[in-house]
This record gives sequence, structure tokens and C-alpha cells, in this order.
Amino acid sequence: SAAQSRERVGAARATSAAKTGRSAGSVLLAVSLAFKAPPPPPAMSTPARRRLMRDFKRMQTDPPEGVNAAPMDSDIMKWNAVIFGPEDTAWEDGTFKLTLEFTEEYPNKAPTVKFVTKMFHPNIYADGSICLDILQNQWSPIYDISAILTSIQSLLCDPNPNSPANSEAARLYQENRREYERKVKEVVEASWADDGEGGDGDDADGDDGDDEKAVTTADD
Repeated sequence: SAAQSRERVGAARATSAAKTGRSAGSVLLAVSLAFKAPPPPPAMSTPARRRLMRDFKRMQTDPPEGVNAAPMDSDIMKWNAVIFGPEDTAWEDGTFKLTLEFTEEYPNKAPTVKFVTKMFHPNIYADGSICLDILQNQWSPIYDISAILTSIQSLLCDPNPNSPANSEAARLYQENRREYERKVKEVVEASWADDGEGGDGDDADGDDGDDEKAVTTADD
């Protein structure tokens, strides 16, 4: 019957949604409030702030898969972000929080991007800073916040051990992949404990309690 057909279609859609969104589903509920705030009220209109407003609107209307971001409170120059671990990798089901801090030189100068969640990765420093070419010498004004976050997401499962920020992670990645992935899965499980903390990273940071201060010094 038509009613049974509709039920089957509905069940299939629900199953598909559950499969494709399992890493973001319940986890996204815990962090979504941070990304549903309205755009910050306009302050001084500068090229950087206008560009960030365009980035924000693009994130809302066409969000890339597996990442999200929004300004902190009413300051469009400081953002909270979240990256979900890619499926079918050791990072799957992880919820990794970051901060982005912009200057008035954006988009001509890259933002300072740091993980708040404690990470174990060849290209991520102990304080959460990220060794990624597009945030350094390969930066271009064409990159927006979506591009930054999707590039970092790709870096998670495609590291560059020849330019290590964490020498132990780089060594294990090259010499003992099983042990490396075990440590990554520990990071994934630890990230769940921080889902409801709202971005301060009190539990997941370990000894990185000075993220707010450190983010202002990592720009050099």
C-alpha cells in the first residue's frame, strides 16, 4: 500500500541518516548550541570584520561536512570550532575543539588556530598549535574558515611525519602504527568527556590550562 511504501522510505532515510551521521549525531547535540548564536552585532566595519561576517554566513548556509564554527559571544575576531573525526579512521567518533583568533589583517594574514582538546598527532604541538602549511608559509587570502577547518580535518588522518611537532607521535606513526592508533583512540575517548564543557577544555586540556593566553602568543 501507499502507506507502507511511505513507511519503508521513511525507515530507509532514517537508517541512512544514522549511518552517515553517527559520528556527528549525538555529539553534535552537545555542542550545537555554541554554533546557533545569531551573528555578532556590527562593531567597527573593517575589511577583516566584513570578511568574517561573510565566512560566518557561508558556514551557516553551506556548512562543510564534519566541521563547524561560530564567533565567541559578541567578538567576531575570536571563534570556537569543532572538528569531527573522519569515519573509517582511528579518529572516527572524536569531537575535537579548536579556537581561531583573527587580526585586522585577515584575510591577508592567517588566523592563529589551536586545538583546545588534547591531541596526539605528528603535526600538533603540546599546546595545541598546528604545523600546517596553509596556516604558515602557504597561506592565501582565498582560504576561508571552512577551508581552514577541512584542511585540519584532512591533516588528522594524513600527517606529515617529516615535519614533526610531536616527535613521539611522528616516530610511532612511522615505526609502530598499531601503537600510534591506540594512542589516537585514547584521544578520541578523552574528547567525549569534554563534549559538554562548552569550549574551555578544562578536562581535555590536561596541563594546557592557559589556552586563552597562549592563543595570543602563537601568532609569530
